[in-house]
Amino acid sequence: MTGKNPTARDVRAALAEVADAADAIHLQRFFKTGPGEYGEGDVFVGVRVPVTRSIAKRFAALPLDQIDELLDSAVHEERLAALIILNTRFAHASKPKTCDVAAQSEMVDLYLAAVRRGRVNNWDLVDASAENVLGPWLLDRPRDLLFELAQANSLWERRVALLSTFAFIKAGDASTTFELGERLLDDRRDLIQKALGWMLREVGKRVDQRLLIGFLERHAADLGRTALSYATEHLDPSMRADYRAR
Repeated sequence: MTGKNPTARDVRAALAEVADAADAIHLQRFFKTGPGEYGEGDVFVGVRVPVTRSIAKRFAALPLDQIDELLDSAVHEERLAALIILNTRFAHASKPKTCDVAAQSEMVDLYLAAVRRGRVNNWDLVDASAENVLGPWLLDRPRDLLFELAQANSLWERRVALLSTFAFIKAGDASTTFELGERLLDDRRDLIQKALGWMLREVGKRVDQRLLIGFLERHAADLGRTALSYATEHLDPSMRADYRAR
């Protein structure tokens, strides 16, 4: 942790200090930032994820207004660092001894605002945050919000809806994953297909394979190839071949 009152400028400077131009070029290609690609226009300075996580750990006490400032940055690594810090802040506010529902609510509002204004706008940003902030918050609350996000025009809002259910799956509850999955069966965007198949696979691994098989019995023929491939990855080869043939 750095100082008593770290700022967004401090985080930005720490990332800039370890940035690598060659890595920036690689990351911009990897995260599809070219014209017409899903990450079009995103800016990378060239900091790998483990290093970003290490820097975020140093600034775990970053105030929420400074996290929000980083989330509005044009630089991808700065937004990722902000989300990792937000995860840490939310986890701390969720512990029994430090539980602070008001603080949790404030962080969820901040997160949703960033999602809706298009600042959580690549798959790694979604995957690093949805299950750690929105998912835990909704574990014991109504989940209508996820169905609203699943209907959004934004690819990233729809992915946030799906990835938030990872928290439910880890708690042994597959119901919302299945409900969202049924609503997104026809969504053929590759990053939604992958997210849906991934969450279905996790249901089979972490909750009950029989539940996954029941879903596949009803919907295998309607799933896209990518989602079906991910969902059936750990099934018996003959069963996997049968579902894929449908």
